Amino acid sequence: MTTPDTENLRAPARTPRRPAWRTQAPVVTVVALGGAVGATARYAFALWWPSQQGGFPWATFWTNVAGCAVIGVFMVVITDVWAAHRLVRPFFGTGVLGGFTTFSTYAVDVQRLIDNGHPRTALAYLAATLVAALGAVWLGAAATRRVLKWRHP
Repeated sequence: MTTPDTENLRAPARTPRRPAWRTQAPVVTVVALGGAVGATARYAFALWWPSQQGGFPWATFWTNVAGCAVIGVFMVVITDVWAAHRLVRPFFGTGVLGGFTTFSTYAVDVQRLIDNGHPRTALAYLAATLVAALGAVWLGAAATRRVLKWRHP
């Protein structure tokens, strides 16, 4: 029984919430699908341009640099230009580009180079990938902003 003094102490009515799996399932699904697309593209590129034993892993290097440049372009487009559907970013950004770029293979390549007696190549690869990947993101974003500014003064 409520009295006038306790009537205001009731908790507000709650709206029913959807279970977390129902809101996250589409996101997980599109990330997985995008990851499969990106990883397949990366694998095909690695088969097309295999690394030589002890040599600089050019395929992984250029995969990561190209993927980072596309990430720079993509982030500008979806944040500054296009109000994308909520699943576009997880599909393309996290899935496709996350599956395409491969910093785990980068780490394994560095370790293999060191283990096989090529520490200078490993160090050069380690530094070059870091600098080139960060530069590619910046250049991709800057170039996209410049093009957009030029097209829409």
